[in-house]
Amino acid sequence: MRKRRNSGSVVVLTFFAVLIGAAVYLYNSAMFEREAPKIDIKHGAYWNLRSGLHLRLEDGSGIKSYKVVLQTAKGERELASSSYTTPSKKVEIEIKPPRGVVGAKEKQVKLIVQAQDGSKWNFFNGNTATKEFVFTIDRRRPKVNVLANSYKIERGGSALVVFKATDENIDQIYIKTSFGKVFHPTPFYKEGYFISLLAWPTNKRNFRAEVIATDLAGNKVKAYIPLYLKNRNYKVSNIKVSDRFLLGKVADLASEFDETADIQDPIKRFKAVNEDIRAKNEALIHKITSKVPDEMIDDFRINRMYPLKNGKVVASFGDHRYFYYKGKLISESYHMGLDLASKAMAEIRPQNGGEVVYADFNGLYGNMPIIHHGLGLYTLYGHCSSLAVSQGDEVASKQMIARTGKTGYALGDHLHFGVLVQGVEIRPQEWMDKKWIQLNITKVIQLAKKMIDKSE
Repeated sequence: MRKRRNSGSVVVLTFFAVLIGAAVYLYNSAMFEREAPKIDIKHGAYWNLRSGLHLRLEDGSGIKSYKVVLQTAKGERELASSSYTTPSKKVEIEIKPPRGVVGAKEKQVKLIVQAQDGSKWNFFNGNTATKEFVFTIDRRRPKVNVLANSYKIERGGSALVVFKATDENIDQIYIKTSFGKVFHPTPFYKEGYFISLLAWPTNKRNFRAEVIATDLAGNKVKAYIPLYLKNRNYKVSNIKVSDRFLLGKVADLASEFDETADIQDPIKRFKAVNEDIRAKNEALIHKITSKVPDEMIDDFRINRMYPLKNGKVVASFGDHRYFYYKGKLISESYHMGLDLASKAMAEIRPQNGGEVVYADFNGLYGNMPIIHHGLGLYTLYGHCSSLAVSQGDEVASKQMIARTGKTGYALGDHLHFGVLVQGVEIRPQEWMDKKWIQLNITKVIQLAKKMIDKSE
């Protein structure tokens, strides 16, 4: 009898163990997951009712169905709904903007999103999530008005623009060009006004710039900057490369960089230095000089630039150089500065003060300080033999910052003088011309301030 009872007890215990195990398995199974679907809309708290809304639904067991309802003062309206035979773990829906549903005086609407997953939990009914999104209605586009700008811009040159941009819910204000470059304006003089320098790169044949303002509701407006365009041709140089040069200066320079230290072939070594190392050095320059302060300024005054006393131009800006070895083209590059020379280790004294944002060795440019003069305008001084400033220093007008030299990719003692606007190299000659500065910078600012004062 005891054996039978013991056998029966074992069977019962085994049954319950299997039952509990099955229950635990099902409880932890993905089929019976208990998390409600995640609901998210990629949009802010404002809506212009012209652009659509991007809805994302996610769930571990898959989305089985969803419904989107718009609630207004007039009632509710279904905007979208769907059911899936095979649940999907991620569902992306573009909700089209409702037309003629929201009254002109209505300030807010509510979007109610309900989603159900494919879980077997809750007696095979799955998990349900409901989320509400409240949007403030904003149909008005920002207002943009160009007040004053330089009359013209040359290829390889720069210009100035002052404009007004206002909106209760302003989001972004920037200047977009036809070649993809975006210039960021600086708040100017009074609330709602902005100023920016523009630049037309030498390697772009056309130029067009528009002020663009967007608000938090997605409203967008464009304002064309009316600049007269003047093309300018730049020098093309065909340079013969000698063995002496390849095995001398280039070999010495290449030994300083990890990327070229082990290249033995003179031609490949020159190409790597002239193109790869140059690109790396210029990438650093562009990164440093792309920054624009966002603090409001009252004015922008700049003196004629001439950093080297009695400096003679020995190489021009924008020169497109082709390098040949025994009649075969082996490399090319652009010279994006103005080379000035006077005497060995001459003092470099910029006519304008500013902040030293870089003062160190930079490959082909050698010892190189960079000064920010405000408004995204930078000056660069390459090949210096020694530096008299450090990064972070504030320098005054005509203060000595360095001495000329032949560090980096330089065959003789000289100064490589560069001018950049928000990371774009431009013709230094413009900023060395007092009349050009007066017409394109000073007078534009004076006119803009008069117009602002008159309108306030």
